[in-house]
Amino acid sequence: MVLIQLTGLSGAGKTTLAQRAKVQLEKHGYAVEVLDADVLRQKLWPELTYSAAHRQENIRRLAYLGHLLCRRNIVVFLAAINPYEATRAEVAAQYPGTQTVYVCCDLPTLIERDTKGLYARALLPDNHPDKLANLTGVNDPYEPPLHPDLVLYTAQQTEAQSTEQLVEHLLTVLP
Repeated sequence: MVLIQLTGLSGAGKTTLAQRAKVQLEKHGYAVEVLDADVLRQKLWPELTYSAAHRQENIRRLAYLGHLLCRRNIVVFLAAINPYEATRAEVAAQYPGTQTVYVCCDLPTLIERDTKGLYARALLPDNHPDKLANLTGVNDPYEPPLHPDLVLYTAQQTEAQSTEQLVEHLLTVLP
């Protein structure tokens, strides 16, 4: 089956779109799982930090888990920030047929949404005790995909429009 790596900044809509697309694909008869990087990091490997090396290891573990599910004919959404192009390319090379979907949302919209309060903390003064020093896209790097299979612009589209675009794309690549 297909592994879909949804990449984008925190709050861009990766997990939301994966959950919505899951419902639609199940109506088409597909078995689907959503691997949410935040949840699995907490449950399966809480020892990982947010260093570059650990972020990459997190993705490798998630992709391997996704691959195991794909071998059982399950469509897998990997909803993760996945900030490094090299790691996304590694996943795509290791698991042929992987689809990379860039969930693109501009920083002002993300700051406005800020459902987890992360952007507010990252934008605090450097000496503030609650300062978040490693938020991807603010004070930690994010490398947009060079050649994504699909780009979803979630600041310009509704959730329904982005979901429809995602599902339409996937139905062209799924068996």
